[in-house]
Amino acid sequence: MTSYIDAPSPNFDARRAPPDMLVLHYTGMQTGEAALARLRDPEAKVSAHYLVEEDGRVFQLVPEERRAWHAGRGVWQGEDDCNAASIGIEIVNPGHEFGYRAFPEAQIAAVIALISDIRSRWTIADNRIIAHSDLAPDRKEDPGELFPWKRLAEAGHGLWFEPAAERVQALGGLLQKGDQGIGPMVLSAGLHRLGYGLKASGDYDAAVETAVRAFQRHWRPARIDGVADGETRARLVGLLQIASAESVTGFLN
Repeated sequence: MTSYIDAPSPNFDARRAPPDMLVLHYTGMQTGEAALARLRDPEAKVSAHYLVEEDGRVFQLVPEERRAWHAGRGVWQGEDDCNAASIGIEIVNPGHEFGYRAFPEAQIAAVIALISDIRSRWTIADNRIIAHSDLAPDRKEDPGELFPWKRLAEAGHGLWFEPAAERVQALGGLLQKGDQGIGPMVLSAGLHRLGYGLKASGDYDAAVETAVRAFQRHWRPARIDGVADGETRARLVGLLQIASAESVTGFLN
């Protein structure tokens, strides 16, 4: 087991089952010290299991066996108490409000090592390593488009897919808010199948747009506008295929 800096928070309660999800956040505060203090403040009633500083230091706030209070209202793959199902990792970064910036190499290396350590103890599928913005797309943006999800996946944690150009072209033009019909129906059904708390609908409404924007922030960071272009849709199809294959492999094993 890797050694971490002990910084206990009183903000936790009992789990109802072992954790099988990882939720990544940014702190969204001006300093790491301020974030750490808030996560340990009993009046704040928020916490996470870990906090990763920009210099790579990792603080453990809540035991993994306990339910930390980091996710709030949201849904992923039908789970509507994500705190109960997940381990939460806060990554120090000012966020979009205070000067969002790239995550330093030492910090990302520490996050990867931390996730490897956590997964050595718990069964957590790649399609359940998610952003805060994935489970709460109507409320959250973190850890945001600058977080290197591709790098994480290359290290063996989480999903990533980059489609070939011909696959993107085959899917055609744009789907966007106000569109109706089979296109929005297939898109929203795919987003729901991946994990978003979205009902399949033939209307490309505000809920679909919000989910698409969250998807892009994680898996299509070059475009975050809620418009499902061919590449956005091709990435979704590829991710669903990977997730489905992994589910079959897990079942057979």
